[in-house]
Amino acid sequence: MSITVKGVTKYYGEQKALDNVSFEVRTGEIVGFLGPNGAGKSTMMKIITGFIPPSSGTVMVNGLDVAEGLPEIRKQTGYLPENNPLYPEMYIREYLEFVASLYKSEEPVRKQVERIIEVTGLTPEQKKKIGSLSKGFRQRVGLAQALIHNPGVLILDEPTTGLDPNQIVEIRNLIMEAGKRKTVLLSTHIMQEVEAICDRVIIIDKGIIVADEDKANIYSVVKQTGQVIEVEFDKEIGDELMHKMDPIGTVRKTGINTLTVEASGDQDIRPLVFSFAVNNNLTVLSLQKKENNLEEIFRLLTGG
Repeated sequence: MSITVKGVTKYYGEQKALDNVSFEVRTGEIVGFLGPNGAGKSTMMKIITGFIPPSSGTVMVNGLDVAEGLPEIRKQTGYLPENNPLYPEMYIREYLEFVASLYKSEEPVRKQVERIIEVTGLTPEQKKKIGSLSKGFRQRVGLAQALIHNPGVLILDEPTTGLDPNQIVEIRNLIMEAGKRKTVLLSTHIMQEVEAICDRVIIIDKGIIVADEDKANIYSVVKQTGQVIEVEFDKEIGDELMHKMDPIGTVRKTGINTLTVEASGDQDIRPLVFSFAVNNNLTVLSLQKKENNLEEIFRLLTGG
């Protein structure tokens, strides 16, 4: 395992930020680490990277105890904190040369910088000062400093916060490319991001792990009770017609000719909706059975 967390608890004074947290991240995985604000995500990432110690428990990175092998662990770990602290007065190349020199790699500093500038798409901006860059390019610089020493483990805390949709896609592609060869633990509030790039999902709430599943299995964590059907007809649906659907389930109008029907029980209500349409001279233009999505699962597990 690249990352092994066992029984980690963290107190800030009397406040318990993490409560007996345990999980593992396998080599080559991209794992989404999700939770509401204050759930303990950033605290856990700071502990894994050795910036703060746990109150109890152990963390191993590539077989090394964070409490004992910190210098070696930092050589093997790349970390992008949530606030992406940079030196705005430094030029991109100057800053990356400074970061590369700290790791004392066998690869020449200049070669490391050339490689990472190309990998992170910083070539067009490489002669600019960091302070003059857009938020998207500053995030690229943050990723570049996390990747420059070619670590096997990447810890990324909210890497796409504040970016526009185009910038999010660009950073997401960088992470996916890195994830082909590295172990990535990724904290984010963007569910589409997790669904797009993560292999596994860990959800934490109030310092406790409430779900830890492969992405394909996370949708079954919360058992869906009842059914929700979204249906679009070819005509406007008035109140009188809506009341005729009462035996099927609870009906809510979502558009001039669209309805959402909620029903309890396991019986598939779609045939009933089609029969209703036929009996009332309506044509069904579309009908969709809504399943639990990641956002809904997150909301149910974290009390949102």
